[in-house]
Amino acid sequence: FYNQEITSNMASKEEKKQIGTEEAAALAQKFVSVLSLSESVAQNASVNAKFRKVLLELIEEGGVGPGLEKHKGNLLYYMAGKYPANALPHRPTLVKYVLDDKIKGNNQLDGAFDYLKKVGGTAMDAKALEEAAGVGVVITPEQIKSAVASVLKENEARLREERYHLNCSIFLGQVTRSLKWAEGAAVRAELEAQVAAMLGPKTEEDMKPVEKKKAPKAPKAEAPAKAKEQAAAPTDGPPPPPEDPYAFFPKPDQNNQVQTTINFSDGSIMHVANTPEQLATHLKETGGKVMTRFPPEPNGYLHIGHAKAMFVDFGMAAQYGGNCYLRFDDTNPEAEKQEYIDHIMDIVTWMGWKPWKITYSSDYFQQLYELAVKLIKNGRAFVCHQTKDEIEECREKRLPSPWRNRPIEESLRLFEEMRRGLIDEGKATLRMKMDYKNENFNMFDLIAYRIKFKEHPHAGDKWCIYPSYDYTHCVVDSLENISHSLCTLEFESRRASYYWLLDSLDLYKPLVWEYSRLNITNTVMSKRKLNTLVMGRHVNGWDDPRLLTLAGLRRRGVSSAAINAFCRDMGITRNENVIPMHKLEYHVRAFMEATSPRALAVMRPLKLIITNLPESHYEEVEAKVLPGRSDAGYKVPFTRVVYIESTDFMEVDQKDFFGLAPGKSIMLRYAYPVTYKSHKKDSAGRVECVEVEADMGYASSGRKPPKGVLNWVAEPKPGQQPLQFEARIYDTLFKSEDPNVHEDWLSDINPESLVVLQGCYANPALASAKPGDCFQFERLGYFCMDPDTKPGHLVFNRTVTLKESVSKQVAAAKQGIAGKK
Repeated sequence: FYNQEITSNMASKEEKKQIGTEEAAALAQKFVSVLSLSESVAQNASVNAKFRKVLLELIEEGGVGPGLEKHKGNLLYYMAGKYPANALPHRPTLVKYVLDDKIKGNNQLDGAFDYLKKVGGTAMDAKALEEAAGVGVVITPEQIKSAVASVLKENEARLREERYHLNCSIFLGQVTRSLKWAEGAAVRAELEAQVAAMLGPKTEEDMKPVEKKKAPKAPKAEAPAKAKEQAAAPTDGPPPPPEDPYAFFPKPDQNNQVQTTINFSDGSIMHVANTPEQLATHLKETGGKVMTRFPPEPNGYLHIGHAKAMFVDFGMAAQYGGNCYLRFDDTNPEAEKQEYIDHIMDIVTWMGWKPWKITYSSDYFQQLYELAVKLIKNGRAFVCHQTKDEIEECREKRLPSPWRNRPIEESLRLFEEMRRGLIDEGKATLRMKMDYKNENFNMFDLIAYRIKFKEHPHAGDKWCIYPSYDYTHCVVDSLENISHSLCTLEFESRRASYYWLLDSLDLYKPLVWEYSRLNITNTVMSKRKLNTLVMGRHVNGWDDPRLLTLAGLRRRGVSSAAINAFCRDMGITRNENVIPMHKLEYHVRAFMEATSPRALAVMRPLKLIITNLPESHYEEVEAKVLPGRSDAGYKVPFTRVVYIESTDFMEVDQKDFFGLAPGKSIMLRYAYPVTYKSHKKDSAGRVECVEVEADMGYASSGRKPPKGVLNWVAEPKPGQQPLQFEARIYDTLFKSEDPNVHEDWLSDINPESLVVLQGCYANPALASAKPGDCFQFERLGYFCMDPDTKPGHLVFNRTVTLKESVSKQVAAAKQGIAGKK
């Protein structure tokens, strides 16, 4: 974390490539000749871009020429890998201590590192450094001899038993703990000498290899039957996520170690880190707690990528007993709407998160303005009159604004006129004086303020100048004492400008860390494209269940618990990848399997007439709410006329088909076996009715049931039509895994992404369901009642298919049903 570097040409591919073989060989030879490193160590150092750069800097800082003593070269090598990056100004001093033989071992360097981490880039006390590193402390041979003898005496019995087969290196740590500043080489030599004196010369027995003893196998315990079944079951789900997905983040009290190096076009370097005083103030004001923020712009609806951001921000604060702000980043009065603010608040609550405080960037407009004035006074900002096109042209040509060096007093006067509304919109901006020649475009004198004669939805009409995102975001992070400013990787190149501004204003600096976006196949998640889909009526609003907006997922029947579990499973990494849709569906299905009551329904009904029952027959059979896990049940009417799926009947039987066909019997779920007798067709040749006979004595007969078990719905009363509903069968919105690769990405919309089935039948119990209620329609999939439901017109959305093979899911998507059992 702490050796992060933001270079001026961060995006340059050349910086990321390994140097050529010849150049690497030349560097390796230099490390051998100058630092006296071994060839293998020197070769490894030469091919690691960051490490070799630091090693070369150390050589330059020390003015080291060929033939440096080997132990000093090894110490510089050790420094290159472990020196605290927040204390770079003091590194040449430590190099001198090494070259002057004041620091002689890694243990002394570690002591110096611990001290310098706390000091950071502030003034260093040489006396305190020397005390921390043991400089000048003399450990005599007699002290080493006494300490080694004491350790060997404690372990004499074991040593005499195992003799030279015992790895005596285990005693080194015991000695150095009592003699912190003793040289390792001297301790090792004394240890070897005393061991030899105690044991004498090695014997033939000592020279034999040690036989590895096999640990006795523990007796196998008889596993319960259920455990055996679970062990034998295939595990096609993802591995369990780590218990603490945030464990790799540093703690708030380590935030003085955060280091960002900004390389400027003139060759100068800015080392940015918190001072001990800034960190101490931050920790005092926060109580040392983790402080995060979820900062959406209120200009659109949240999607599943925002769910990951909430999991990172709210989740980390919750994990460590910290606090997370919900902060609306409302710097653009033309884009924000109360509709979006209300939606975001609703979704954050639905996702299970509770903000510590709800704030708006506009709450800080006065402080932001005052800090902008300070920036001008510090010579770090100026009022500019270039147009947007002129600024873009200068960016491309690396040219400065003609107003870049205008007098500070003039910029102060003009900025005040901007604030008072005396300058027309578009005629002036306040720009930060950063580095217009920098390869990183986010250091190119970014705009801090622009004029907009637009009333702000939250701040009202007080302001006609509004701060930009690049100016506001980092400053408000600092003002709210955020400990961890976490965002997605597309903001990585902004880290330089983030820290430049906070350093220029002498403000506390949060830890910035970027993680990969949540990209999922067969969808789009950019605000622009989502807006195109909604406004172009390619989908039915922001909560269309085909979209991965959180409103759409909720309407589809996806639970917030499933979404959070999915985000946890994906982890918090910097690895850019695209997640297959089935991984999201896995978690959705797992939660619905555990929580959704079962119900019987058919979506493409085919009439079955049970000929051996009278037309007036009526009885109720008991179906299970959660079969195999609960005895709870519900009553289902069973009459002479029942309906099954039309795909569960075939006129000609086939192998592996477990539905009804001539000469076959099937089991009606929770009811009776029925046997085919005949069928009838309509004028178009479609089967419209199948006649069967029911085995009404099956329950007490002991006869083996048929293999095929079908879902069904009966007439609730003889001659009465079953409860009808509309089924909306959703599939992926786009045909391609990555629709963004298509120039005409709208042409990739899947025409079968929504199939609407009318005239579906359900058991009467579903009449009391409410919008948002979820069910497993047995053999068909998981469904959720849609808000479009009205009295006399029920609507159910298929949330996800049952756990089936890919081929069956594809077939089911085309047919609009879950397929054959």
